[in-house]
Amino acid sequence: MKPNRSSPSLAAPKPKIGREPHPVDVHVGRQIAAVRVQSDVSQVQLARSIGITFQQLQKYENARNRVSASMLYEIGRSLGVAVSRFFEGLPENGESGNEASRLRTDERIGFIASAEGRRLIEQLVQLPPRVRAGISALIAAIG
Repeated sequence: MKPNRSSPSLAAPKPKIGREPHPVDVHVGRQIAAVRVQSDVSQVQLARSIGITFQQLQKYENARNRVSASMLYEIGRSLGVAVSRFFEGLPENGESGNEASRLRTDERIGFIASAEGRRLIEQLVQLPPRVRAGISALIAAIG
């Protein structure tokens, strides 16, 4: 008897080569990175606390690998945030969302999570509040 080719279990898997990560996976990865940076936790520290390599954590943050629900739970537990925190900023079910706004938010999160963004924030925090306010006003005037 010939195998049933329409059976899902016998269907050939689709190759992943050239496929872009799902936008939700990208968003969740960036949120993990942002929360980690805001918590002043390195990739090595977080990875160690949840029992994975820092390379695997990098893959989660860059959406090269999807994060399982259980791993997302462990990441949230380790960083002291609810799992829902990683989904903030996504449109609710049935909403289309504002794509331009979402892209700006993703760009901001990406910058905050970068080494350059982290250095800038660390240096700004060390300044007196009045100086920070002046720099903020200057940046607003330039932008």
